Order: sequence, then C-alpha cells, then structure tokens
Amino acid sequence: MKKKIIAASAIVVWLFLISFFMLTSRHVDLEVFFVLWLIGILVVVEMIDTRFSQPAYLKYVKFLVAAGIVIFGVIVTQKVLEILAK
Repeated sequence: MKKKIIAASAIVVWLFLISFFMLTSRHVDLEVFFVLWLIGILVVVEMIDTRFSQPAYLKYVKFLVAAGIVIFGVIVTQKVLEILAK
C-alpha cells in the first residue's frame, strides 16, 4: 500500500477512536477533539516524511498542520485568558 493511503487510514481510525471514547464517556468537547486530531496528524506526518524527497501531497498536509498549530495557539490563548479573568 502507498504511504498516502496508510496515513489517511491511520487518521480516520484515530478520529473514530477519539469519537468513540468521547461518546461513551458522554463528554464531547470540540477543543479536546481538535487537539487530539492535531497530535494524531503530527505523528502521521512525522512518520511519512522522507529525508531526501518530498511528495507533493505532503506539502499540502504540512500547510494543514501549520494551520492547526495556529488554531491550537488561539485555543491555548483563550484558555489562559479565561483562567486570568477568574
């Protein structure tokens, strides 16, 4: 199988596992879901990245990861501001 298909399958399985455990615990939180998704995609990107050549699709995935890190920064900033406001 190609690395691209394996990576996509791994992300889908990871998201289903996160969703399953959130639904069984009856605590669905989009921020937690997003952070766990970001961790999963960072691991997958690190595993499929090659040293000497870079597939074209990996460039777009890295843009997605960069956008995710920016959103993660916004979430962390909001949480810190909530704590400081108390």
